[in-house]
Amino acid sequence: MVSDKSILFFDIDGTLLTEEERTLPASTKKAIFQLKELGHEVAIATGRAKFLFDDLREELGIDTYICYNGQYVVFRGEVIHANTFQPEALEELTAFALHNNHPVVYMNDKKMTTNVPNDHPYIKESIATLKVDAYPTQEQDFVKHNKIYQGLLFNTEGEEEIYQQTFPDFDFIRWHSKSLDILPKGVSKALGIKKLLEYLDFPAERQYAFGDALNDMEMIQMIPNSVAMGNALPEIKEAASYVTKDVSDDGILYSLQQFGLLPEDS
Repeated sequence: MVSDKSILFFDIDGTLLTEEERTLPASTKKAIFQLKELGHEVAIATGRAKFLFDDLREELGIDTYICYNGQYVVFRGEVIHANTFQPEALEELTAFALHNNHPVVYMNDKKMTTNVPNDHPYIKESIATLKVDAYPTQEQDFVKHNKIYQGLLFNTEGEEEIYQQTFPDFDFIRWHSKSLDILPKGVSKALGIKKLLEYLDFPAERQYAFGDALNDMEMIQMIPNSVAMGNALPEIKEAASYVTKDVSDDGILYSLQQFGLLPEDS
């Protein structure tokens, strides 16, 4: 590996894409292409399902990514790591959630489904914020016949505590006021990044990570050159080594220029 080249990991929502509109700033798109032209390795690290950012990957020409919060890792189009849930554990969690009238959505590598009516207001509200075409279908016994990479639990803030106590082998990470990611205990973007870095030879000082939300915490803590967006949560800003401008204020481009990865006149 050429020593002056770096690897950069970018979260999507609130980092590559703006918070409300979920649009890609022109300065960010240009910066990503400039990084690639200079020979840097550009990767996406997201909590999104694989099928929920196909368009963005195509638009940016990125074929290296960590998705489902570290459960699924692809290097230049090749899957190098894929971790799935045990169906029995998910069935137990589903039954508990149904008892509490909390919908659950499960995702494989192609779609997401729920075994409750999919017009539940919590599902509609939280999925709508992603600004994607995909939407959960209603399908019984999906977890019994598919490899599940991630789940979504729908409830309000504070209601996750009973799940954390009852299911210690799971992590519940809130990404919306009505929804949480469901992951195996200890799984994170950082774990997925470690799997990828086993294939590569970038020194620590040539590793960069950009994020804004709770599911970025482990990644921000692990990567030496960690960047919190100006719109990031306070705890992410505190954990990062650098805080840039808001995503909508050319925050990605600004930070890359400050690091010297791109020229000031980009």
